[in-house]
This record gives sequence, C-alpha cells and structure tokens, in this order.
Amino acid sequence: MSGWTGQVAFVTGGVTGIGLGVAQALSDAGLRLALSYRNEDHRAQTAEWFAAKGREVPLFVKLDVTDRAAFADAAAQVETHFGAVHVLVNNAGVSVFGPSDEASYDDYDWIMGVNFGGVVNGLVSFLPRIKAASGLRHVVNVASMAAFLPGPQAGIYTASKFAVRGLTESLRYNLAPHGIGCSLCCPALTRTNAWDSALKRPDAFAESGFAPADRAELEQFGGAFEAGMDPYEVGQKVFRGMARNDGLILTHPEFQDDFREIYEKSVAALPQEDAPPERLHIERLRREAMKAAEAGQIIRLDDLT
Repeated sequence: MSGWTGQVAFVTGGVTGIGLGVAQALSDAGLRLALSYRNEDHRAQTAEWFAAKGREVPLFVKLDVTDRAAFADAAAQVETHFGAVHVLVNNAGVSVFGPSDEASYDDYDWIMGVNFGGVVNGLVSFLPRIKAASGLRHVVNVASMAAFLPGPQAGIYTASKFAVRGLTESLRYNLAPHGIGCSLCCPALTRTNAWDSALKRPDAFAESGFAPADRAELEQFGGAFEAGMDPYEVGQKVFRGMARNDGLILTHPEFQDDFREIYEKSVAALPQEDAPPERLHIERLRREAMKAAEAGQIIRLDDLT
C-alpha cells in the first residue's frame, strides 16, 4: 500500500497509447481512475482490460479536450462520482506534421487548440478541485521530446509542446505552496497509433495549408512507431516520476547527444562580456525566488526586484 492508494486520477486520452499506459500504471499503484475517450471501441477494450485484471473499471468520460464547457462538465462529473479528484494527467494530443511556411490558420488552430489548449482547459477545470482535495496530489502534463528538439516537419507540433513545457515548468512553482506536485513528461518514440492523427482532422479545421493526408505515406511513417517503447513502460516511468515529484520526467535514454549539443550551443551563444551589477542583482533575486517557490513559498512581483 502506498500513499497514492485510493487517490483519484483523471487521464485525458486514457484509453489508448500513452494515456492507457499511464492509466494502467496508476491502477497498479492503487489509484482510482476516470479516463476521457473519443472512440467507443477503444473505451470497450479498455474496460475489458480492467475487468480481466479484477480491477475497478474506470469512470469513462467522453470528451473533446478543446470543448471548455464539456471539460468543466467532466470535472464536475468526476468529483460527483468519486467525491474528490487528486491527480490530473493532461495527455490527449494530435501528432500532425507539415512545413510551417505552408501552414494555414486552421493548421495552427487545430494543433495548438488540442495540444496546448487541451492542457489549459484541463488545468482551469480541475485545479480548483485538486486544490480543495487532501492527501497526495499531482499534475502531469505530457508533452514530447519535441519540447526540446524541433524539426522541419514539426513546427506547429513543436510549438505546442514547447508551450506545454514552459507552462508546466512555471506552474510547478505555483502549485508547490499548495502541496501539489507538478511534472512535465516528455516521451519519445512510443508504440502507439499517434501517426494517424492527420486522418482524423475535424471538419471545422478542414482548410489546411499542408498537402492532403496520404494514408499510404502515413502508414509508412507509422511503421517507425512499431520500434517505439511500450506505452505501459512509459506509464510506469510516469508514475515513478510523479511519486518522486520530479519536475521533469524523461522516459527514453537515447538523447544524451542532443541535450549536450543544446547545452553547448546555448552556452556558446552567450556574449563573452561582464554584466553590470544591477542586472546581476536582479538575476540573483530571480534564482532565489525560484528556489523559494519550489520549497513552497508563494512568490509575488515584489520578490523579484
């Protein structure tokens, strides 16, 4: 038995892929689950998995994460069903690629609306309830290694994941004084069906600047996902990171060269000159404030000057 036993978690996109892997790992740890879904067959398959394991079948909530009213209703439904909610895992997303110089407003609105807007909607809907709950509580925002590594076909997708990264790293400081943990999870290649997102484009965002989705090309791209990590392994790493209250959860080990290059390029880009004492003082205050915030102190603007 762990301190997480009996706590309630809501996982978006929780019936397939990484979301399902996270749900399974949380169930292993004794958490009770509410899972959002879009596809009825996937919901039924997930219910069968939990029943076959002799586990409590999750509360399933049909949800489009871009629908703010529906998200608010989902939060109320989860709280009514369980009495409280302690963990939010913002996982739902779309993997859509194309050159940014050809993108339309619909491309930006759809991808950013799901991948970043869905996280925002989850936070606004669930954080008041998580703050009101007791015991261990946590927020996990699932981004991607694209939050660190851009690419020529992934501009909008990368922008959405960079945005989730920045929001989550800042939110961690805001939640610490409330005794709520916060983690950014950046998985890499995982054995999921995320490659087919472009085939599910909503009619409301039909005016794309990208070339029309080609199923054969996408299936070839999807073949790479078969080499990916098992979603359950990702889920286990997410829970372990959450239990340790890690600010950053990286699930794949194969990026040491990339991170070293990012670090070296960043340091090399800094001007080789002395900064004036006044600026050094402000940055010292910023660093001290960040440490104090992570330790649980509420930081106000006047703490930064």
